[in-house]
Order: sequence, then structure tokens, then C-alpha cells
Amino acid sequence: MSGHSKWSTIKRAKGKTDAARSAVFTKIGREIAVAVKAGGADPNSNSSLRAIIAKAKAANMPNDNINRSIKKASGEIGSINYESNVYEGYGVNGIAVIVETLTDNKNRTGGDVRHIFDKCGGSLGTTGCVSYMFESKGIIVIEKTASMDDDEMMMVALDAGADDFSVDEDVYEIVTTPDSFNEVRENLEKQGYSFLKSEVSKIPNMTVSVDGEAAAKFTRMLDMFEENDDVQNVYHNAELPEEEDEE
Repeated sequence: MSGHSKWSTIKRAKGKTDAARSAVFTKIGREIAVAVKAGGADPNSNSSLRAIIAKAKAANMPNDNINRSIKKASGEIGSINYESNVYEGYGVNGIAVIVETLTDNKNRTGGDVRHIFDKCGGSLGTTGCVSYMFESKGIIVIEKTASMDDDEMMMVALDAGADDFSVDEDVYEIVTTPDSFNEVRENLEKQGYSFLKSEVSKIPNMTVSVDGEAAAKFTRMLDMFEENDDVQNVYHNAELPEEEDEE
């Protein structure tokens, strides 16, 4: 799940990916289906599909699975009808939460989302109630190796068109505008870099620190959203304790 722009959050997401890989691949498969329906099955002429393929590779989705999803979407364009919906609400302690979904049954998904908010001490809000607290940014994370120099990598990122660059533990985090994300990602790919994360995320303008029972309850909410096939992304402004991030 996506949270604020911190590697600790990404680590948690990566651990969950390893534990429930098939669920992650199902979600990415839906994104591929929507991209193929909108712009065709050729990634060379479909920038949205190229971006999702990069996201799939960052999630360790095998090429066979990616190609199979594209072929399946191409053959079912007439019957594919996933609808995109965004829900906003609050977790415990007033944590701001945005839930993005792709579904073939809006009523089912809306009921599931409301149930998860209610069950985990939160509440579903109205459109716009928390989105103003977030800003869309492209996030690219590259694993740092012993042969890589921080200053040189920063120049590579900036030359590729990045807006910002930071070193966080054992990774480089590269930030772009949503409009320049594909260009920056492709520039880095051409230079041989692979990514631990590659996607446009919503980054909160401020965070809320939670610990103890509140952190456990909110982590349960994230887990329940992650286990729901209709939920594609969850963004929040919670600052969770380190032990809550590592699985």
C-alpha cells in the first residue's frame, strides 16, 4: 500500500507483496486491462501501459504474467468494464485516507470500503474531505549498491528530469511531477536502472504520528484494504512506528 514518501512505508508494501503476490498481480492485471482498453495493447504507443508494465516489473511480476494480462485484455476489450472510483475518509486519530478502486460492481465495492472503515475505527467521508491534504507526485525508488555514488546518482536523476532526489537508508528516492513521470522513468530505464517502486502516488502535506493500539488498528485497516481485490491503492498520512512497517 502507498503511504507517505518514506522507504519504511515502501518496505512494508514490499513485504506484503511477497506475502500475497497473487493478489498484487490481480490488481496490476486490472490496471493493464484498463490501459489496454483505453490506449491499445502496444506499449510503444501507449504510455499508460508502459508505466503500468514498469510498475509490474517493480513488483516482480514475471514477464509471462504481464504478456498474458495484455493478451487477455486485448481479447476481452468488449467485455471489460472496470469502473474507477475514489473514496475518502478517516482512520483512527483522524488519519486521512484515500482509497482508489477498480471494480465491475460499484455497489459491492462501496459497501466493502465502508465496512472496512467502520470495522477499524474510521469513517467514510465525502468527496474532497481529505484529498486537499495530498499532492500527486511520481515516485521512483532505486536500490543503492556499493558501486553507486550518491552525488553521481543525484546528477543522473536530475538530468533525467527529476524534481527532487533523496537518499533514504539503502535506496535512492526520485520524485517527479505526474506529467514528467513517464519521461523520467524511461530516461532512467534506458540507462539500465531497475526500480523497487515506480508509480504516481499521492503524498500528504503533513503526517499524523500514531503508535500502540491506534497503530495496530490502522495497520489492520491497511491489511483489509490490501486483501480486497477491488482496491488498487490506499494513500494515507499516518506516520507508523518502525516495528509496524516491518513484517
